Amino acid sequence: MLEPLRQGLPPLDPSAVSNAASCALPARYEAVREARQFTRRTLDQWDIGDRFDDVCLVVSELVTNALRHGLPSGNGRTPEQIPPVRLHLMRWTERLVCAVRDPSHDSPVARDSDDFSAESGRGLFLVDSFADSWGWHPLAGTLNGKVVWALFRLQLQQSAE
Repeated sequence: MLEPLRQGLPPLDPSAVSNAASCALPARYEAVREARQFTRRTLDQWDIGDRFDDVCLVVSELVTNALRHGLPSGNGRTPEQIPPVRLHLMRWTERLVCAVRDPSHDSPVARDSDDFSAESGRGLFLVDSFADSWGWHPLAGTLNGKVVWALFRLQLQQSAE
């Protein structure tokens, strides 16, 4: 079991964020594609291309994990007014954070697997491999659940002189 992690996160001071965007995702697996499309549009607007493939892979894994492990099973559905999963993208000058919120209080579990041909169970391994750092923390206040985040360092664009 992973302990809640906050280290490596940029300061959460809203005035320090250069750009931020978020989208609610429905409780169905098509939401993974919607999350990738949202990420592509957002990163294009922010003119961030150097880490695009890595970011999209990580977003896909975080959203898949939230849908697979973070939602109540059976009849314990969340109210339709409250989207159960939400993707947040936040950009600082040299950092990008992708954060996925879900209603579960269970910590993410990284599986030890030497079977790299397996079709599941490698999500957090991929997140760890492609992001510069990642972690999770429980939500505070009136929100229930947790946020799993991944941080990417961005290269500053050199201006042509």
